[in-house]
Amino acid sequence: MFFVDTIEVAGLGNRSYLAGGVREAVVIDPPRDVDRVIAAAARRGVRISHVVETHVHNDYVTGGPELARLTGAAYLVPAGARVSFERTPVRDGDRTVVDADAGLTLRALATPGHTPHHTSYVLEEAGAAVAVFTGGSLLIGTVGRPDLVEPRLTEDLARAQHASARRLADELPDETAVLPTHGFGSFCSAGRAETAATTIGKEKSANEALTRDVDTFVADLLAGLDEVPAYYAHMGPANAGGPAPVDLTPPSMADADEIAARLASGEWVVDLRNRVAFAEGHVAGSFNFEAEGQLATYLAWLIPWGRPVTLLAESAGQLAAAQRELVRVGIDRPAAAATGEPSAWVREGESLATFRRATFADLADLTDLAARHPGDGLVVLDVRRSSERADGFIEGSVHIPVHALHGRLGEIPAGEVWVHCAGGMRAAIAASLLDAAGREVVAVDDAFSAADKAGLTVRTA
Repeated sequence: MFFVDTIEVAGLGNRSYLAGGVREAVVIDPPRDVDRVIAAAARRGVRISHVVETHVHNDYVTGGPELARLTGAAYLVPAGARVSFERTPVRDGDRTVVDADAGLTLRALATPGHTPHHTSYVLEEAGAAVAVFTGGSLLIGTVGRPDLVEPRLTEDLARAQHASARRLADELPDETAVLPTHGFGSFCSAGRAETAATTIGKEKSANEALTRDVDTFVADLLAGLDEVPAYYAHMGPANAGGPAPVDLTPPSMADADEIAARLASGEWVVDLRNRVAFAEGHVAGSFNFEAEGQLATYLAWLIPWGRPVTLLAESAGQLAAAQRELVRVGIDRPAAAATGEPSAWVREGESLATFRRATFADLADLTDLAARHPGDGLVVLDVRRSSERADGFIEGSVHIPVHALHGRLGEIPAGEVWVHCAGGMRAAIAASLLDAAGREVVAVDDAFSAADKAGLTVRTA
């Protein structure tokens, strides 16, 4: 008998896996906070004998070296990956015994495309394939994006993705479970999974790499690639060098004077509370990245890399969860933190800052935007990605994606800024940036699908 436990890393849209038998197990693409993985193995009563990587990751810091060190497991990394630490190099066709008593082995399959060295691993029970860990190769309905290594390699890697997907489909039985690392919201994926589970057989009828010829597939894949988060540039080198162990102990606590001093020195003060609470009262100059949103992705994307960050949280639990999220993308230690009520985060005699929230219906009530002229007192700012805006935008709106906003605030026309995204979370981030810059702002906390229903003119070109 064998088992496969999924370790969700929801904030980053990824999954890691613990797979094994009665006595021993293997971990595939572990997150950096390895205590979760060790706890999962303890619940199963198995020893982690092997830790494997499908590739050198671009979207998060791996916990592989630390997990192997703590458990004494062999650390398997594709032989073609350029790394500067001790590991067991894995080549196409290599077999590794995971649990001899259970008859479990891992067979390596070279599946280049997401990276040149990408390797998938087939879990075999008594010689029969039961699952394949596909990392950033064959995902649910799509594949991992091929443009994260080197621009000049992108088309070749896209063609390699097509060939690798076909190899997996040709060599594995239809009932083989497909267990990818990416595809659940990660920007490493060329699309997003619509279901939670799949098999080789299901992918043969649904995956674009298996239903389209190579030229059509490559053209569509390259045309659909979205923006790459800026912090990805730091993940690959960190993983190739061998990440350091994490420190999740609580940071030092800051009082109102220290918070003010850190803001004055140009540090980022990040309020983790939900966007409703932030709008109702926050430290002037602080930024709102909700702990329950895609905190790690968007904070790491927007913050100048290496800038000290102070975290403001409603509770110690929220703070601890945020620390865990952030170490996964290399933001290791908050400079300071504060918890509790926001009234305690401002100095005596100072007031909390506020801004309004609204809906698209409220915006529509302000009259037809198309009839307005620049500088007439109202600016509609769309902070969605370019690919989202291509599907429809409010006539007369200004477009600056949220990840670019901090460096382009000067481009926003004068007037009250009504900022929106697709659902409200990114609009709240943007509103906090604008508020900190002294702009009068209204955060549209609404689904974009409501814009047309509210009577706003939505165009596609």
